[in-house]
Amino acid sequence: MPAIWLSVSNSWRMKNKTLRNFLRSKCRTGKDLMKLPTILRAARPTDHLDDVVRFYTDGVGLAQLGAFQDHDGFDGVMLGVPGAPYHLEFTRRRGHVAGRAPTMDNLLVFYLPDKHQWQEAVDRMIAAGYEPVPSFNPYWDRDGRTFEDPDGYRIVFQNAAWSA
Repeated sequence: MPAIWLSVSNSWRMKNKTLRNFLRSKCRTGKDLMKLPTILRAARPTDHLDDVVRFYTDGVGLAQLGAFQDHDGFDGVMLGVPGAPYHLEFTRRRGHVAGRAPTMDNLLVFYLPDKHQWQEAVDRMIAAGYEPVPSFNPYWDRDGRTFEDPDGYRIVFQNAAWSA
């Protein structure tokens, strides 16, 4: 990190040193970042397990990667793209109410830069019986389409590239 030098007074130097230390503590370097390969599982409960699985398989186009029944009172399904470093898990606990999404801006965004692939994804959702909904944040409507799952959580097919 480049040095920041202020030569006004000792108090400014002390504040600058404090700022530098703060920035160093917040700016991550390669040595303290999570390493690849890391698998990401995004898990959440649902009151509508079968309907949610249908939304994400028939609509979104994910495959069922695994499932379990009555595991300590929970049923669940893992969905994703075989071989991808991420997947979704939906669970249900008997006698427990999970409720709906807390806001209309709880999103999973799928970046599909190829226009043809993006249109196929949108068409697949509509053919499965899911109509686009207006996005809570209008940014997502510019180059994307938003769909709401049976629990009120939303996915966006974004016709754009993403580079991390």
